[in-house]
Amino acid sequence: MSGFQEFLDDFLTSWKNSSLEEIKSKINDTYQAREISSQSELYDFGYEESIEGWDQAFTSFQKDGTKWILEKLTVTPLRRNEMLAIIFASIEVDGEKSETGNLFFNTFRKEAQGNWKLVRSYIEAGIPGEHVRAFE
Repeated sequence: MSGFQEFLDDFLTSWKNSSLEEIKSKINDTYQAREISSQSELYDFGYEESIEGWDQAFTSFQKDGTKWILEKLTVTPLRRNEMLAIIFASIEVDGEKSETGNLFFNTFRKEAQGNWKLVRSYIEAGIPGEHVRAFE
């Protein structure tokens, strides 16, 4: 698991730094995701839509100085070569933390070459941060 922890820390650093090229290298091209919006609407998407979304967010945040706040809540093995990382992602604008964020259930798989890649996500959007922190 230590190799995975290093990978996950690197993944989160790439995310915090809004590095599209680094994020792209950590996502499998068969990536699949499901997001549930704050209005309970369901949205399924794959690799291309994901990269477009990262690109739009990173570009926008770099322009206006928005910062990512990423909280690694838990990591657990799923299968021999798969790990689940639950991450709460919110933002900070002009020193003010957002009251809500997205809860990511990210599954990573160790590939034949030994590299970890993000293979699927389930995302609950618009979750109040106080709900996530209530169990700490």
